Amino acid sequence: MKSPHTILTERFLALLLFVSILGGDSFEVLGQENDSSEVFSSPVLDLGIVVKDLDKSASFYKDVIGCKEVKGFSAPPAFATSIGLVNEMEVVARVFVLGAGEKQSRLKMMSFPKAEASQTDQTYIHSTLGFSYLTLHVTDLSASIERLKKAKVTFLGKTPVPLGGKNALLVIRDPDGNFIELIGPMQD
Repeated sequence: MKSPHTILTERFLALLLFVSILGGDSFEVLGQENDSSEVFSSPVLDLGIVVKDLDKSASFYKDVIGCKEVKGFSAPPAFATSIGLVNEMEVVARVFVLGAGEKQSRLKMMSFPKAEASQTDQTYIHSTLGFSYLTLHVTDLSASIERLKKAKVTFLGKTPVPLGGKNALLVIRDPDGNFIELIGPMQD
């Protein structure tokens, strides 16, 4: 008898394969009738992530995953507190992008060593409400796998799994246990 986790994983992978086969890179906007006005000034999504060890996580995302570090930023405690993000702590963020160009999604990484932070339950993506995983589309999953193996990163489940054509999906965790999906072609 299969465990609920195995069944959920198989269904999730089947859905990914289905989306990939149907052309998962193009999306139809639902629920809007020819509204030409834009709500957002940019199609870019930035994500802030709080990590335990900023240098360790920065090294992982740069050297193992392959992100590029760009100029970070800081905010003094008074300002950061005034906008409701922290309680009297300075924010120092290192920023990472996936490639060149100005219209890039950014991963804003920060650490608060003096804060008493608790770890979210990352047993599975359904264990905690909120953002659960990061999906990165890579140009060469085989090269990513080599970097991950060299860094002794554990692959989750039975990944990498084929998605159709040369594309495959690999799931790993970062140093803080956050899920990362890597999707891309396997090179021969």
